[in-house]
Amino acid sequence: MKNTFDRIYDDYHQELYRFVFYMVKDKETTEDLVQEVYIRILKSWDSFRGDSSEKTWIFSIARHVTIDYFRSQKRKSARFLEFFDWGEKGDSIPTLAPLPEEIAEKNEDAQKLYAYLDKCTVDQRSVLILRFIHDFSIKETSEALGFSESKVKTTQHRALKTLKKYWLNDLERGESAL
Repeated sequence: MKNTFDRIYDDYHQELYRFVFYMVKDKETTEDLVQEVYIRILKSWDSFRGDSSEKTWIFSIARHVTIDYFRSQKRKSARFLEFFDWGEKGDSIPTLAPLPEEIAEKNEDAQKLYAYLDKCTVDQRSVLILRFIHDFSIKETSEALGFSESKVKTTQHRALKTLKKYWLNDLERGESAL
């Protein structure tokens, strides 16, 4: 099992880390979630049947771990909000985390694109990250996310449309866009 883990780590760690990081935008959280992905991989290795490629299976696990994290954060936020009387201040706590410096400290265009990506839904973000950052094919993306190929295409189209909308809005306001 150690040899299997070492091979998986060597083959996929960088891409896996980047995928989770783009989703959660926090280094420590990413490290925790990637560790959880490896734990789930090791626990379910015997049940991997090879219906999809190893890579798509691993990224599918990573996506589920990330979604579980978002769900737990949503529940924590809800409990926190119930504790205080927030009145009409909103239904969620605004994130105080800055844009990840590791991604775009010196690159204004990358920061802008990253901000646009953050405005997409989780599904849209997942598709864009897998398709354009990790160079997954439509088929690999559909297998990793558990979507049909047509859903991947539709989600990708809508995500790109969302990015374009924010880019055009910034251009109209006179802000430099990509």
